[in-house]
Amino acid sequence: MRGGLFRPRLVFSAAKAAEAPRAPDQAERFRTVMLPHMDAAYTLARYLTRDPSAAEDIVQEAFLRAYRSFADWRGEAPKAWLLAIVRNCFLTSVSTAAARAQTRDIHDWQGEVPAELIASDDPESLLADRSEAAMLRGTIEQLPEPFRETLVLRELEEMSYKDIATIAQVPIGTVMSRLSRARQMLAELLLPGDAQGVRA
Repeated sequence: MRGGLFRPRLVFSAAKAAEAPRAPDQAERFRTVMLPHMDAAYTLARYLTRDPSAAEDIVQEAFLRAYRSFADWRGEAPKAWLLAIVRNCFLTSVSTAAARAQTRDIHDWQGEVPAELIASDDPESLLADRSEAAMLRGTIEQLPEPFRETLVLRELEEMSYKDIATIAQVPIGTVMSRLSRARQMLAELLLPGDAQGVRA
């Protein structure tokens, strides 16, 4: 699920960019510091929304907000700062479209296949790998949002407890509790009947 599977189409129009004028050096700094975290932003948005198109919209909005607010960024933990904006954009989208169903069919996902799999001479292995990844992604998407969010940030994005606490705006103890419960729920979904003794 890592390694560049997610490539959102981000388009910043001249009109939108003009809303938040920046010095050339600051714009370049934004690209240098923030664009490397685009995949992480999309991964989080993708798991929060469970909808690839909605995830792209959220990442687009998050990068625009980040660009507008870049002058106020204190220079610490750029990935955590950006992902906090992604999360806020998701919460805003949910609040403005509360009636919209959030569950999507896993087959709607249109990601890119890693080059090493495309180059494989074994179509069966390729299909098996894609099927396994889709199954795991679909299982993670079944978790309730706070647990899904924490699991993705910790296990997929390898964020620290401190950064996750900052992004989710909760105490570190809550992060640890959610992560433990998320791992337990994931094990129960993946290995029903064998997960009773699973502990984080």
